[in-house]
Amino acid sequence: QVQLVESGGGLVQAGGSLRLSCAASRSILSMNHMGWYRQAPGKQRELVARIFSGGSTNYADSVKGRFTISRDIAENTMYLQMNSLKPEDTAVYYCNAQPWAEMDYWGEGTLVTVSS
Repeated sequence: QVQLVESGGGLVQAGGSLRLSCAASRSILSMNHMGWYRQAPGKQRELVARIFSGGSTNYADSVKGRFTISRDIAENTMYLQMNSLKPEDTAVYYCNAQPWAEMDYWGEGTLVTVSS
């Protein structure tokens, strides 16, 4: 099993920045990929950014150039640096981990609210 604990959410004004963290209970090198998803009120959960075992990344078009996903292997932690935040980025952000040959795991989420 993998426990994922997100932190770093909060209230920020439009144009501001936040950094989300996702701490994993075991080595993130055991993950095929990890990612950040978000779910806004009344909307489906959507992929924000993903990082693969080799370090490659991909992003939703809506966040390209503003968000950066990264990881600290020694700390078993994944990050999402969010800059130039917009009110439409308001959502609960979830950490996801997909180990090799296992089911995937989710964190409980952290709320990001961007005021206009």
